[in-house]
Amino acid sequence: MSLARLQTEFTAHIRDPDRQAVPDGIEDRRMKIYRELFFNNISSLLASNFPVLHRLLDDEAWEALVRDFYANHRSKTPLFPEIAREFLQYLQDEREEHSSDLPFLLELAHYEWVELALSLDERDTTDLAADRDGDPLQGVPVLSPLVWVLSYRFPVHRISPDFQPGSAPEQATHLLVYRNRADDVKFMQLNDVSRLLLEFMAAMPEASGEELLKEVAKAIHHPEPQKVISAGAGLLHDLAARDILLGTRREKDV
Repeated sequence: MSLARLQTEFTAHIRDPDRQAVPDGIEDRRMKIYRELFFNNISSLLASNFPVLHRLLDDEAWEALVRDFYANHRSKTPLFPEIAREFLQYLQDEREEHSSDLPFLLELAHYEWVELALSLDERDTTDLAADRDGDPLQGVPVLSPLVWVLSYRFPVHRISPDFQPGSAPEQATHLLVYRNRADDVKFMQLNDVSRLLLEFMAAMPEASGEELLKEVAKAIHHPEPQKVISAGAGLLHDLAARDILLGTRREKDV
């Protein structure tokens, strides 16, 4: 047997031992060591990346899920920190529908992956020009690049072994995930005003906080825009205190 053929059969069996035979001339006792070592490493890594999902599934269901990923997905990277992204891609694009799958499986996995993705993001906010003492209402707010506004059908931030909704509620769940200057990843739930404010901020990077809040008032058809602006001023300062806003644009940068 050529080395290339042996390597192909060896790895095929490790990935999918139920359908790929042990290569000729190799004891199953020896192959078992590799089968268990490789699979257990992947299973353990995914369990640490997706702890809530892991707790929701019993051992048999978790092993079946990981085994299907392990056997059928072809990862594009050799880097262990990227395996979680590969698993998410598998759930989104490749996994066939299983009647036993949790209805919120993909959304929960995405929510858990975001924390890892933000923690590994190499962008440094200290290099961005922003006046930390600037007034975010009158000035132009500088939104941190380490901020993700997310919308889910399910309330993924509440899902636990004690709370597993069988169907999506009528109202979507809007969340903000961000990394602060201490490199801590934080989550907060958004209401309509805060969600729209952040969306307008990303779409209108030259607008002042007051201009953004006027757009929010218009979008929600508020009869008294000034009340939205007054309440929104406190929201802007709160976002700055959380490092969601890095400050305001300096005059020379406006």
